[in-house]
Amino acid sequence: MRVLAIDPGLRITGYACLGCEAGGAMTRIIEAGCFRFAAHRTVAERLVELDEDLRALIERVAPTHGAVETVFSHVERPGPAIVMGHARGVILLNLQRAGIEIVELPPATVKKAVTGRGRATKEQVGRAVASALHLPAVPTPNDVADAMAIGLTAITRLESTVASATSTAQ
Repeated sequence: MRVLAIDPGLRITGYACLGCEAGGAMTRIIEAGCFRFAAHRTVAERLVELDEDLRALIERVAPTHGAVETVFSHVERPGPAIVMGHARGVILLNLQRAGIEIVELPPATVKKAVTGRGRATKEQVGRAVASALHLPAVPTPNDVADAMAIGLTAITRLESTVASATSTAQ
């Protein structure tokens, strides 16, 4: 299984392609990084750039599954959620167009899965990801660590779905 996990944004979009064998205990990083977009460019220009970067990434890492955070919004600041929604649209379109099964995960679910707390800080998520993937340091920027956390959570969810389906079929 290869999961391409994406932490959407229009300044920085973090990504991590994680691989694991069926029933395997070890998850490995195939590729991780981020796309950075110039703040002076229009939203439309950044969306085109995200589309191009994502198409190339999907072709390069050939994921079997995609994982993306759902949109969350603070009542006081709805703007970032709207902008994130634009990026998510491009991401979901590219994954769907490539025929990749998509897992969407709420941020609190991801945080709880990797740290045990749904309101964990960015630092706690980073340390948990570094530990889970046996990394020498916390991945930076936070967007990459967040993508890795999304990927780890998606793999756990996908493996439990497969295990459940297997036991039901027997």
